[in-house]
Amino acid sequence: MNYLNSDEIREKFLSFFESKGHKRLPSASLIPNDPQLLFTVAGMVPFKPIFWGKVEPTYTRVTTCQKCIRTNDIENVGRTPRHHTFFEMLGNFSFGDYFKEEAIEWAWEFLTKELNMNSEKLWVSVYETDDDAFNIWKNKINIQENKILRFGKDDNWWGPAGPTGPCGPCSEIYYDTGHVENCPDPDNCTPACDCGRFVEIWNIVFTEFYADEEGNLSPLPRKNIDTGAGFERICAVVQGKYDNFKSDLFKEIIEEIEKTFNVKFGQDKETDVSIKVIADHARAISFLISEGILPSNEGRGYVLRRLIRRAVRHGALLNAEGPFMRNILEAVIEKMGKTYPELIEKQELIKKITYIEEEKFFETLEKGVERLNKIIETLDNTKVLPGSIAFELYDTYGFPLDITKEILEEKGIMVDEDEFNQLMDTQREMARYASGSVEYDKTKSIYKEVIKRINQTEFIGYEMLESVQEVKLIVRDNNLVTEAKEGEEVELFFLKTPFYAEKGGQVADKGIIFSNLFESEVVDVQFVSEKVISHFVKIKRGNIKVGDEVTLKVDESRRKAIEKNHTATHLIHAALRKVIGNHVKQAGSYVGPERLRFDFTHFESLREDEIVEIECLVNEQIQKALPVITYIKSLDEAKNLDALALFEEKYGDTVRIIEINEFSREFCGGTHVSNTGEIGMLKIISEFSISSGVRRIEAITGIESLKYVNHLEKIVNSIATKLEVSRDNIESKIDEFMKIIKEQEKEIKKLQSQLASKEIERFLENPILVKGEKVIVAILENVDKDVHANTADVLSQKLGKGVVILFNKNNESNVSIIVKVSKELINKFNAGHIAKKIASYLGGGGGGSPIFAQAGGKEVKKLEEVVKNISNFLED
Repeated sequence: MNYLNSDEIREKFLSFFESKGHKRLPSASLIPNDPQLLFTVAGMVPFKPIFWGKVEPTYTRVTTCQKCIRTNDIENVGRTPRHHTFFEMLGNFSFGDYFKEEAIEWAWEFLTKELNMNSEKLWVSVYETDDDAFNIWKNKINIQENKILRFGKDDNWWGPAGPTGPCGPCSEIYYDTGHVENCPDPDNCTPACDCGRFVEIWNIVFTEFYADEEGNLSPLPRKNIDTGAGFERICAVVQGKYDNFKSDLFKEIIEEIEKTFNVKFGQDKETDVSIKVIADHARAISFLISEGILPSNEGRGYVLRRLIRRAVRHGALLNAEGPFMRNILEAVIEKMGKTYPELIEKQELIKKITYIEEEKFFETLEKGVERLNKIIETLDNTKVLPGSIAFELYDTYGFPLDITKEILEEKGIMVDEDEFNQLMDTQREMARYASGSVEYDKTKSIYKEVIKRINQTEFIGYEMLESVQEVKLIVRDNNLVTEAKEGEEVELFFLKTPFYAEKGGQVADKGIIFSNLFESEVVDVQFVSEKVISHFVKIKRGNIKVGDEVTLKVDESRRKAIEKNHTATHLIHAALRKVIGNHVKQAGSYVGPERLRFDFTHFESLREDEIVEIECLVNEQIQKALPVITYIKSLDEAKNLDALALFEEKYGDTVRIIEINEFSREFCGGTHVSNTGEIGMLKIISEFSISSGVRRIEAITGIESLKYVNHLEKIVNSIATKLEVSRDNIESKIDEFMKIIKEQEKEIKKLQSQLASKEIERFLENPILVKGEKVIVAILENVDKDVHANTADVLSQKLGKGVVILFNKNNESNVSIIVKVSKELINKFNAGHIAKKIASYLGGGGGGSPIFAQAGGKEVKKLEEVVKNISNFLED
């Protein structure tokens, strides 16, 4: 049977609305311009400011095919014909141009004439009081009145995308699939029934009202149209498929899954669930990574990690024992790359990141599932798993809560999430205290009073480092006071300050506040609200009163050092993106006077040559002495610039942009040098992982980099002196020594083996009997681990049926243990259990299989006691 394929349907839609005067726009990024939104979703989000009347539209008619991600009902994906985490939304939009009549007529024309849908199978719904829409459908389109349903606010009112904003009634179009298998009343079934027979394929929103905080409605400056037509659903309907996954959108992807697992789609219900999950998630994973999102434990990164883990889990259900996604991802890229070329551009990154994440989670999955299954067996008839057990799975095995929940839901068991969340909060609190990173207390009751009296502290430190200001408030011991004396520690508040308060990774300024009769040391500067700054001071001499005029003076040399490091983080960020890819995003930073660190998203350690290239690229910009330009833009203007923003940051109506030639452009409120030449030199000290998918660079600049080079030179000179060679010959001399050491180690190992061989016959002479079986217990001293293992093997071979327990005592520091049990005796002895029991007694740990185990302990003094009472450790 001939039918339109998905590419033809997508193109027909966009071309049709172009013919109606619409501007075709490319699919927007999954990451929206609005930093507060997690992902672009269908509907108003991309055009909300235009609907609101805050922004004038460039085009009054627009048509798009928008990439979307939705994970709020992820548990349904795979279990229904139409749930997806990634989907495409066809849309046509009017900004104060056409309204209800044209929107309805064009939707009907496209479906019935362009796609040749049977009009008899189409039903519609309208908002219960929307007579205008009802009459258009009835009188203009000529739909039978019984096929026009009136629904209430829950179904046919499109609310604002936040507490306030644009909204309005909507009209939905449904297709009758004729599928009545799940319907309780097939003869009277309508779109009001949730049996699945009727598929909603198009939603036309009449955005004509503004909702305030109380829910009151007022007319918008202009009436708008915002539509969303589900692309996957339309493809399935056009191609005569009840299940979206049977349309051509998924055909090649599912065929690759069938080949990978040697299964057939459509033959087994549970297998089909796993096939659908993997097919759907492969699409979502591909698009997320193409946007530069990497797996992490929060925000967008966690959405990606969750999708990969869920795909892995369903792969395991189809008997996968290791990473399997590569070929499936290639099928996704092949299918969708022509429409979305970013998939082709980033295909190696997509496959590599997914493989790394798969590999890690397969290790976790096996242990976690094994543990969870054992727990389930002990639950009897209990239908709620304690949160403490879910937390143990997470904390000990790295097993995520959502996978635990999914496995349990399949067995009708719930998780006590409240208890789980309490334990997570406790762990986070303990971690905060353990790391010394307890946040400054912004909730002190006194600050509420401070904020009432001082609405805002203006930061003037961009232009000046010294200023005379009037003392507005003094806080001592959580109380407002009018005066403070020598020796006291207090907080001072002003209307303006040149002191930078800690923010955005940049540490607070230090300095002094003084007058003729008073002097204090500024030890910290913090925001006590988003706009009010507190100066923590130690009074060195004199008294200070509210109303006094004092001089605020920032430590200039310290500030300059901080500025060097802050501008250097911008250069590092830009260099990282140029060298290893645009997927790099800032994940945190620290900017102090002595050093800097820059955290960034990346999936593997940097190679040495990459670090050198990044370092050289940054130092090139420093040597060019480029001007560092600062300017202010409105947030809307700034969004149109190619400027990097931290999506976790909240931005006001205006933003400050730091630009360094064409090399770097970022939103930033920190302080910076005016010219890159002031940085002097940047030296990267280290690069390492701080969490999954996040790495850290530590570096120094200016005088600190010179000190570092001098320190390294001192070390090199010292090594050269000790080796009695010139600095140029250090490496060859060390190579020579290493060769000698390796030869000597071989000789030592050979001698140890010879000595151990002589001991073997002696060890075999005196076996003990436990449970009627021969057991050899022996001690070696300070031998190589290979000698230890080989000796145990030889002993076991010569003994035959029996047990060998061989210790290797390393001076008085530790003892290593090898236990071997012949196969015939595993019904009597378990090597893993024996090794673990002995190691535990010796203050260590270890284990292994029933026939072979290794362990170690620290309490060497107890070794003789173990040997003397060895039979106790062999008992069950």
